[in-house]
Amino acid sequence: MSTEATAQKLDGKATAAALKQELAIRVAALKEQGITPGLGTVLVGADPASQTYVTGKHRDCAEVGINSIQVELPEDISQEDLLAELEKLNHDDACTGYIVQLPLPKHLDTNTVLEAIAPEKDADGLHPMNLGRLVATVNGEITTPLPCTPKGCIDLLDHYGLDLNGKHVVVVGRGVTIGRPIGLLLTRKQINATVTLCHTGTKDTAGHLAQADVVVAAAGVKHVVDPKDLKPGAVVLDVGVTREVDPETGKATIHGDVAPGIEDVASWYSPNPGGVGPMTRVELLANVVQSAEQQARALAAGV
Repeated sequence: MSTEATAQKLDGKATAAALKQELAIRVAALKEQGITPGLGTVLVGADPASQTYVTGKHRDCAEVGINSIQVELPEDISQEDLLAELEKLNHDDACTGYIVQLPLPKHLDTNTVLEAIAPEKDADGLHPMNLGRLVATVNGEITTPLPCTPKGCIDLLDHYGLDLNGKHVVVVGRGVTIGRPIGLLLTRKQINATVTLCHTGTKDTAGHLAQADVVVAAAGVKHVVDPKDLKPGAVVLDVGVTREVDPETGKATIHGDVAPGIEDVASWYSPNPGGVGPMTRVELLANVVQSAEQQARALAAGV
């Protein structure tokens, strides 16, 4: 790759907008059958960032015709009462998928709360049962919800015609939302990539990055990936997010995991913000619509 070349941008906003148009058509078809998909959000407390996320998700719902079900709970709610609220959503036919907005207050057990979500209504695709099915399904169709951010990464690359078959993908970060599950998706026969997972225990992360055809930077550590460590022409997805708040203005600035200068090294890259983030949100909608479609098929079959 010439040193004068500039990487092409993987535009998550534009790709998500195209996927929303497809989802709107699917939602309209469901409504003709008497089924309206509904996304539920459970927000505990009044964290400003969490409120912003939830507002954005419901704005997305309105764009494609999905109903919004907002559950807002006090920060000091007991775990028992929170689980009771989730049980209501599990049995609410108007809710075809929902999420519990994280992080939760420290007195609540996050794992217990997430496991209380009905697997078929797991809009984030992170319920242990759904992750287990992903582990077990190397080939063939997966009908359970998939993790939103990993699926968003793959759909973003696919939208731009970037084939991962046989490619070496290096993932930086082993978080449960991205780093761990994305390897499960990438190594399915349908995609057929080879995956290396780097984390804080990896001895030579730079050496692995130098061999990567594709890099997924998902550590959530500001500028942890230095472009000079990358192979020229690599495809780079900047997924991790670090928020820095100016103590004087209170304004937050978002930084990605990839340091400046990536445009001079990569062949394709996703900016942060504006890359994978919008894809994560649209994949959430897709899981809700998929759940509603399964409900429609069950009704048609008389199940």
